[in-house]
Amino acid sequence: MAEQQTNVAVLGGGSFGTALASIAADNGARVRQWMRDETLVKQINQEHRNGRYLPNYAMNPAVEASADIQTVLADAELVLIAIPSKAFRSVVQAAKAWLRPEQILVSTTKGIEQEGFLLMSQVLEQETGFSHIGVIAGPNLASEIADKQLTATVIASADSLTRTRVQQVLGCRYFRVYASDDRHGVELGGALKNIYAIAAGMAAALGMGENTRSMLMTRALAEMSRFAVAQGANPMTFLGLAGVGDLIVTCSSNLSRNYRVGYAMGEGRTLEEAVDALGQVAEGVNTVKLVCAKASEMGVYMPLAEGLNHVLFDGVPAQEMARTLMMGEQSSDVEFILPREAVQQAHRDQAPHNQTPHNQASKDNGGRNA
Repeated sequence: MAEQQTNVAVLGGGSFGTALASIAADNGARVRQWMRDETLVKQINQEHRNGRYLPNYAMNPAVEASADIQTVLADAELVLIAIPSKAFRSVVQAAKAWLRPEQILVSTTKGIEQEGFLLMSQVLEQETGFSHIGVIAGPNLASEIADKQLTATVIASADSLTRTRVQQVLGCRYFRVYASDDRHGVELGGALKNIYAIAAGMAAALGMGENTRSMLMTRALAEMSRFAVAQGANPMTFLGLAGVGDLIVTCSSNLSRNYRVGYAMGEGRTLEEAVDALGQVAEGVNTVKLVCAKASEMGVYMPLAEGLNHVLFDGVPAQEMARTLMMGEQSSDVEFILPREAVQQAHRDQAPHNQTPHNQASKDNGGRNA
């Protein structure tokens, strides 16, 4: 519980931002929530309900909504930014005139900006230059938080003040906040898992069993951590809530927007039809193309993500995703224990004399055996 009243601003009128605004108010903070939609502002202030995103959730009546960003940011000590990645920078730019270096800025957005492959906390750093910057990520389905189901999240920041203040403001009997100093790893975990939630939804719609789902999730975790470590993250982060925790919930629940997009495509809908039926942003659709391009640039092996990219954007049937899962190389299980390169070398060393490995044959003149 917050020990003293903290002024909190929430930028964004979606489901997660609304749930966090209400939690902070429950804990005694003074909370103002910004959104563009004047009709939604009026509904929250009069009915204490977000009818668009959480229609059955009774918000704390102390939450004040406004379409005036200056009013919302006035005197705010903690600013939670819950804006889809495509609009994130523009909203931060609009807010800059009323932001102050002593404020704590925390992103809750699990996405990547296309230009420069930037995470949202990096956008915050670019736009503000502030030092108190953090991210929230974890297995946080907003509708369950609204129902006060027991939930945990991670606040990640190199700044101890940021971590502590978020824990004080948001931690309560049903919403537990754990701390991490691996901001990059936590934020990448939140963004990358959206890719595999789409794949999991497809697998479920295609009638694949529990063994398949388990294999998909664990190989997804291998890809996520491989990519993140190449980007400078700590692999141990992926054993926590923002890694395996978020991956499990988003690959298992039809409350996950990305899972629902994948499920609809597994049933035979086009990507456009699946997204239109959802009516909300599914960050994984944008993320998969960006991640595959970056993985190719960095030489990171991500067969699941690449297979899903072909299904989403190249018209490849969803059934092909299963073939991608089964036809990739059989390498190490946890490559931070047994490096993938060591398994590949063992395969080359143990190849029968009359079966020269393909990559070696291509180097020899005429493809002759060594």
